[in-house]
Amino acid sequence: MTGSVAPLRRIVVVGGGLAGVSTAAALRKGGFDGDLTVVDAGEFPYDRPPLSKAYLSGTQDLKQIALQRPEWYDEQAVRLVNHTRVTALLPSQGRVELDTGAHLEADRVVLATGGRAARPPIPGSDDPRVHVLRDAEDADRLREALVTAGRVLVVGAGLIGAEVASTAVDLGCEVVLVDPVARPLAAVVGDEVAAWLHAQHATRGIITLRGGVESLTAVRAGLSVTVSDLPDPVVVDLVVLGVGMTPETSLAEAAGLDTDRGVLVDAGQVTSNRAVLAVGDPARLRADGVLHPLAEHWEAAQLDGQRAAATLLGTVPPVTGASWFWSDRHQRHVEVVGHLAGADRLVVRGSMSDPSFAAFAFKDGLVQGAVAVDDSTAVRAARRMIDRHLVVDADLVGDPTSDLRKLMRG
Repeated sequence: MTGSVAPLRRIVVVGGGLAGVSTAAALRKGGFDGDLTVVDAGEFPYDRPPLSKAYLSGTQDLKQIALQRPEWYDEQAVRLVNHTRVTALLPSQGRVELDTGAHLEADRVVLATGGRAARPPIPGSDDPRVHVLRDAEDADRLREALVTAGRVLVVGAGLIGAEVASTAVDLGCEVVLVDPVARPLAAVVGDEVAAWLHAQHATRGIITLRGGVESLTAVRAGLSVTVSDLPDPVVVDLVVLGVGMTPETSLAEAAGLDTDRGVLVDAGQVTSNRAVLAVGDPARLRADGVLHPLAEHWEAAQLDGQRAAATLLGTVPPVTGASWFWSDRHQRHVEVVGHLAGADRLVVRGSMSDPSFAAFAFKDGLVQGAVAVDDSTAVRAARRMIDRHLVVDADLVGDPTSDLRKLMRG
């Protein structure tokens, strides 16, 4: 850690994703009245979850997924420097350099640089018909290709891959979905629910294959994809790689900050240089010498921003409960709270053949996680049970006629 830092009058947020905008909003809400700048490479900050769904399908445009109204930046006295990238952090000089050649003075810098779509070194993956999805420009290119594509191969059946596969089917494509594991997301939602989720693809006509993509070769008919354990290649018009995210750490590394598959931060989002904080996808917690996994979900990014603002203002950080995220696919809304891995009992509330259901994971008599399909009420109840360490009757939790609110009252 560096020594003393300058008084807090000028803050620059590098990156206009959810974590960066949440930081700016929390700073103003918390009473910061100094200079506040957000540097963003795009036209304006927008929400990313719709990129694989409504935006990719064309039912929402970029303005409809903006994180804030255009007027918000003036109302909150937040200077938005758009179409611009930060090229260097110079915390010892109290400034950041921009790709325009200009610089911004900064007493503190908040890194909200996000990440980039992972591209495994698959031979042939540099073909222009191989797509990734991380930003609006990626989505624009992919949508244009999907509307004329006949057959699409999606690599990776996790959150982003499943969502893209669902949207591609909606756009009229024939979709092949390949993943090396039999039950994608099993580590997150448990084997039983993961199997149910993966089986939903077939109900929409999606072909699911198990294996790893070994190579892609251009042929007259499109792209010939070699998949492990398959005797013949799969020929498609285009390929989408949905295999995860690589945190953007280049600025941090060049500035000498501690990194390890992410920018290392403490519980207040402070990096190894006290003048620099990091939030969102690139921020990786290091607590008591232990490195925690990256938290790549929407709410986690929002909370990071609020926590960073609290650190900068010297106020109480937000109370955080069990982790929560969601996914939409095949007209079904899936929510996950807490952790289902390592549970000693899984209790399904209702039946997986019902229009909606939930599964609660118990460990040593306590709820530690839950997953629900089209049942947000059950997830909210599960979150309270987890956060309050409530002892509840597992059999009653599994009974769809029982009132979860009464169970929480004992």
